[in-house]
Amino acid sequence: MKNLLYRLFDHQYLGRGEAQNVLADIAAGKYNSEQVSALITVFLMRSISVDELAGFRDALLSLRVPADLSEYKPVDIVGTGGDGKNTFNISTASCFVLAGAGYNVAKHGNYGATSVSGASNVIEQHGVRFTRDVDRLRHSLDACRIAYLHAPLFNPALKAVASIRKNLGVRTFFNLLGPLANPAMPACQLLGVYNLPLFRLYSYAYQASGTRFGVVHSMDGYDEISLTSEFKVAMPDREKVYSPEMLGMTRCREEDLYGGDTPEAASAIFDRVLNNTATAAQRDCVLANAAFAIQVICPEKSIDDCLSEARESLQSGKALSTLRKFIEVNS
Repeated sequence: MKNLLYRLFDHQYLGRGEAQNVLADIAAGKYNSEQVSALITVFLMRSISVDELAGFRDALLSLRVPADLSEYKPVDIVGTGGDGKNTFNISTASCFVLAGAGYNVAKHGNYGATSVSGASNVIEQHGVRFTRDVDRLRHSLDACRIAYLHAPLFNPALKAVASIRKNLGVRTFFNLLGPLANPAMPACQLLGVYNLPLFRLYSYAYQASGTRFGVVHSMDGYDEISLTSEFKVAMPDREKVYSPEMLGMTRCREEDLYGGDTPEAASAIFDRVLNNTATAAQRDCVLANAAFAIQVICPEKSIDDCLSEARESLQSGKALSTLRKFIEVNS
């Protein structure tokens, strides 16, 4: 590791194979926490390359506990995290709206590392027990069209660095890897990123992978469609900048989306969204993310039609019924 760190400190980049080997060694516990922290620091000070990102992903996928859910052709909505905004669980709520609208979802997530409440925090707040039993995941999809994959159960490399990430409390390159390492390898994915270089990086990575994708970035730094500013969306055949007003929605303020100071507070907002008793700002940003995920799955649909589907899922109570059934079969 010492020689590797000297190379990185000298502004050199890792090849794809080198990056894969480094992450495999981290997962195997070959480096101490100080060495891993130094490695993480490098990628805080410069951008990760396409080859480095691909190599790290190769390692995660080669080490993962597989979860073959391909027969469901699931979708995932996920953000890289690390935007420093501490929003409530927008992506997770959007996944339940999506499932309520009739689409299969394989949601991959973890505890919050740079925010109070990650997807696993809010799911656990509802009494759900995490599993890597594929039959149980299939049963969940059959019962309510959504399964939850808690990242540390499937990705030993992520588990190996969990305490380091938590203690650092800043975004790391592991934030970038999580969305690419869903062990179900979903057919479709809506990914939010916190800056434009990452927007471009992921767009290239997805184009090469053949995955049906949407990459989104709110121009004021959110890793999701926040409706606080204009936002950019890339899909395989197009790239476009939208404003909240183009969706017929009112522009939000940053404080409208704040998730609170505890996982319990964030969970309460999540519940109000799915009960359709949240504020307009909280509701609309969830609907917007769900709508663009529907368009990833069905690119022939207009965004207005996709918004109508998402809104019907929430207003009819289907999203809430999905959550209740999900809790029932996974508790």
